[in-house]
Amino acid sequence: MLIRFFDVVLSGLALIVLSPLIIPIVLFLKFSGEGEVFFLQERVGKNREMFKLFKFATMLKNSPSMGTGTVTMKNDPRVLPAGKFLRKTKINELPQLLNVFIGHMSLVGPRPQAPRCFDAFPVEAQNIIVQVKPGLSGIGPVVFRGEEDILEGHSGTLDFYDNVIGPYKGDVEAWYVGKQGLIAYFSLILLTVWVVLFPKSDWVWRLFKDLPSPPDILKKDLNFPG
Repeated sequence: MLIRFFDVVLSGLALIVLSPLIIPIVLFLKFSGEGEVFFLQERVGKNREMFKLFKFATMLKNSPSMGTGTVTMKNDPRVLPAGKFLRKTKINELPQLLNVFIGHMSLVGPRPQAPRCFDAFPVEAQNIIVQVKPGLSGIGPVVFRGEEDILEGHSGTLDFYDNVIGPYKGDVEAWYVGKQGLIAYFSLILLTVWVVLFPKSDWVWRLFKDLPSPPDILKKDLNFPG
């Protein structure tokens, strides 16, 4: 209940404070590109209930049925020109504050996945993750903040996502479920801001020393110390 209180208060305040940024973006998207402001996509939520995730539209309207589907690659041709900036700065994620305020999500939790990506998680991890609300941010987005670059550096194939990134990401997200609480909640909010400003930082490994160790092939990409 206490975390839900902070979710409502902080997401509501953020929507108000960020409105001078959000409103111009809405107008810009409406009168540029394909005229789409929001991108709504079905994601897996708590208890495996599906919900519509809000994002600013950064890709072609039919992108989920094109190319690599719900997995986005670096320099993905489906990304609109303005979308590159919105995605790089994570501004495209701001509409999810509405998901948090409504109650679909928490500010912090396992990142909500499209079914195709969720299926790449180990079944045991899936069963743990769906016990809690998904998050606007969380340990997964912090660890995999450069996921598109990682995919690009490893041939950019869906096989690499399914066999390497997905299984480890599932383990990391499941780890958070066992650690959730106010300390982890506020630590990850602050850490999210930190890694946006300093994407090469290894602070996630310093703060959470018991995180599952990444497979060797990912250690350099994830700035794992040692």
